[in-house]
Formats: sequence, structure tokens, C-alpha cells
Amino acid sequence: MIGTLQRRDSRWLLPMLIVFSLTLNAGCSNKKHYPPSGVGDSCYAKALPTVGEGGLAWGSSLNMARQKSMANCMRYAGRSGGTPNTCQVVLAKCK
Repeated sequence: MIGTLQRRDSRWLLPMLIVFSLTLNAGCSNKKHYPPSGVGDSCYAKALPTVGEGGLAWGSSLNMARQKSMANCMRYAGRSGGTPNTCQVVLAKCK
């Protein structure tokens, strides 16, 4: 008698586990994934000097992304032997 109860109950274990895992996965499928560098920021900008390395930056607005990319451009251009005072924003977009 005990053996038949265990077999009958164990038949439901696998389908219940499958339903449970599908329910958990369905709740996570609609979440948006943002790039780690932005961590929630949806706008980005790229600034380049005439000589040297430029800078790419993420921000919560276009203006913030432009400011950050200009600061990065000046820093990286100076480190790479370029011309930091010639940095210009060449690309700015929001997703």
C-alpha cells in the first residue's frame, strides 16, 4: 500500500518542477538589459581629437553623455600624445 502511494505521488513531481521553472523564466523574459558601462543610462556620445585617442561615454541624457565624452577625450588624447584641445563630439544618440 505504501509503495503504490509513493509511485503515484512521484509521477507528478517532474511535471510540477517543469511548470514551476517555466513560470519563473516567463517572469524574467520581459526585463530590459542595459550595457554594464551605462548601468541604466540610455544615451551615449563619442568625442574625437584631430590627433590621439577619443572618448566614448554613457549618460542619462544627451547633454550628460556629451560632457562625459569630451572629458574622456581630453584625458585620453593627452595621454596618447594627441591634441586634447581639438576634441569634438562626433556622435551622440539615445536608445
